[in-house]
Amino acid sequence: MKPAFDPVTLAIPFFILAIILEIVLTRLKVTRAHYETKDTMASLAMGLGSNVAGLLTAGVVVAATIWTYQHRLFDVPMTAIWAWIALFLLEDLTYYWFHRLSHERRFWWAAHVNHHSSQHYNLSTALRQTWTGGLAGTWILWLPLALLGFPPAMIAIQKGISLVYQFWIHTEAVGRTPRWFEAVFNTPSHHRVHHARNPRYLDRNYAGILIVWDKLFGTFQPELDEEACRYGIVKNLSGFNVLRVAFHEWIAMGQDVARHPRHALGYMFGPPGWSHDASRDTSATLRTQWEAGQGGEPEPQPEPHQAPQKAASA
Repeated sequence: MKPAFDPVTLAIPFFILAIILEIVLTRLKVTRAHYETKDTMASLAMGLGSNVAGLLTAGVVVAATIWTYQHRLFDVPMTAIWAWIALFLLEDLTYYWFHRLSHERRFWWAAHVNHHSSQHYNLSTALRQTWTGGLAGTWILWLPLALLGFPPAMIAIQKGISLVYQFWIHTEAVGRTPRWFEAVFNTPSHHRVHHARNPRYLDRNYAGILIVWDKLFGTFQPELDEEACRYGIVKNLSGFNVLRVAFHEWIAMGQDVARHPRHALGYMFGPPGWSHDASRDTSATLRTQWEAGQGGEPEPQPEPHQAPQKAASA
């Protein structure tokens, strides 16, 4: 069921205009942003492909949501203000755990890693979305909202509002917002940390709209003036092939499972970087090495247009 009011569809012209404006202001040296033509085109291609992929799984998602709603525990009125406030909080909490799962377990990281694969951080990065999220099944996490009695259209609208909100936080053009806003909401400063590959910043700030979830569950990390964010993944990709961007981690995971079938579950559902012989680093081990002063910094990576020094993987 597609809602009559679709925030994402309505916001698409704004997204494009905002990206163009950020590029123009950067060229005029009015604001700060880093754009690379091929990188931006890859992000736009990923965004377009994500919409197409979403259509392929939409029938299953909608059918499952409607079926769940038909077995709802309560009747939540779509016209009640309290219902929208409750849904806002519950959907944002759901997003937090979806996002955290997508970083902490490799199977779902394989569907999410493409969003982090750009070595630049600008508004076009927000459009670098998954092609395989529907197949990975993370949409199941939102079914309890329908079970509680929130109408499917209402859930879809709130998810759209969350996605539209998260667009503007993908920028370096905005420094820090007022302290009261930084304390409650996800902001460009908080989300820059989330996209950074510095050991200090890895796997932090999973928030959608409210940063309070990270503070509540111990995953909050403020952006520090003394440590600039370095963007991308621990071992960055070279080139801009959108098929590689979309599927490289699925391929790498399949290769690991084929080579080590006895450890298949670990390679599929362990944290990204897990290996049966501990020969690879996870976010936790990189952070531990950094904290111990042993140099848990990722190796310097080539710029996207340069030849890689070694094979890249997530």
